[in-house]
Amino acid sequence: MNANRQTDPITLYDAAELECVIADMARRAARFLPTGVPFVLAGIVRRGAPVAGRVAALLEERFGCRVERRIELDIKRYADDLTLLYPETRFAEDPSHAALDLTGKSVLVVDDVVFRGHSLLRAVQYLAQKKAAEIRTMALVDRGASKLPVRVDVTGVRLDVAPGDIIECRVPPYEPEWGIRLARKAALNGSRARCGEPTGRARPIA
Repeated sequence: MNANRQTDPITLYDAAELECVIADMARRAARFLPTGVPFVLAGIVRRGAPVAGRVAALLEERFGCRVERRIELDIKRYADDLTLLYPETRFAEDPSHAALDLTGKSVLVVDDVVFRGHSLLRAVQYLAQKKAAEIRTMALVDRGASKLPVRVDVTGVRLDVAPGDIIECRVPPYEPEWGIRLARKAALNGSRARCGEPTGRARPIA
């Protein structure tokens, strides 16, 4: 039996529940965005970009915040199944961003899942090089396993799971509807591994 086989995914948050989580993320982000001053929104592709878009829509609709510019950052280290693809964390700069100048700008950078922190740190480094005055970070899910000195200012939910377990963020347009699922690594005998159970029902971060 393949030791890397995953169990059938368990739904942790359905679309309605996740909408509440994202709305709360927008509420908390509105606290530190400068009042009346447009900000720059940076989404880490793939799924971080549409998460950023949904948050931005709520910020504009409910809190009067305004996005001056939206950019996407093509950063990759792990595959969705946590296979290490790029040991040095691949970053492909959009040619249109070569002359990007963020001097004096506030930037909100958004990812779907923070694992070890490499992608988010690379994004912050890049935006700092572009002379952003303030950089805030947001993630839909924080696995609580970061190894690098990067903070997440706004976290939707924190899920403390086993290192080999997969957090599946279901984000349109890549999936039909919003949701968060957990695929756990199967034990050699086919039963579910016991380590790394989420600690009760994961809750949004207040």
